[in-house]
Amino acid sequence: MKYAVGQAIALTCLLTACVDNSEGVPIAEEAVVSDTTIAATSTPSSPASPDPQVDTAQPGIVPTPQTSAVDRACSLPETPSEQVSATVPDPAAPKVTVALPTGWSTAAGQGDIALRLAGPDGMWATVTIAETTLPPAEAFERYADDAVAAADISTLSVLPAELCGYSGQKLLGSWAGSQGPAVQFGDRIAHIPTSTGDYLVAVHVEAPAQTAGFDPLASPLLGEFGIAIA
Repeated sequence: MKYAVGQAIALTCLLTACVDNSEGVPIAEEAVVSDTTIAATSTPSSPASPDPQVDTAQPGIVPTPQTSAVDRACSLPETPSEQVSATVPDPAAPKVTVALPTGWSTAAGQGDIALRLAGPDGMWATVTIAETTLPPAEAFERYADDAVAAADISTLSVLPAELCGYSGQKLLGSWAGSQGPAVQFGDRIAHIPTSTGDYLVAVHVEAPAQTAGFDPLASPLLGEFGIAIA
């Protein structure tokens, strides 16, 4: 699935893709993009070499940090009343700290799933830390495609969400189909390079459709999270 995104000096970007994956029905995609451009006077400058990691057609993609692991550590911007750490067996993988909403419980994950969380009214979440060989734009696109691949009908909105200088996005969507009841979901994803490899960190939160009080955009779980790199 390709996402069309406009970019200017100042950019406001919201992309919505509606997909019908029913058998025998063509897939339809619709993209709506709004942007604001600020006029700038040109000044002589030497051309800069583009960062191969940067894809200007996607929101939230920024140049790969070139600083040390210590400098690239990222703390929660505001210390919440409760927070929880998420780690995977891979010793080179980044460690993540997320805010724990009131009334939620946690359980250890397995493999790339670093943490599982359960909330009221059927809400749940996971924190995934998985090594990737893809650059940010391709990793994000594959993640977004996988998020709606199993659904007959789905919607997906993609927002820029850079995190401590790392490329990042927020995904907001819903899906419904014959496999189960309709759901709403949100994801906060970030592409984290380390000295040994790159990792895709994803916080996914989900609830049954029409769950009262469920707003993934406002959920503390989709806010900024802490990152520590070995």
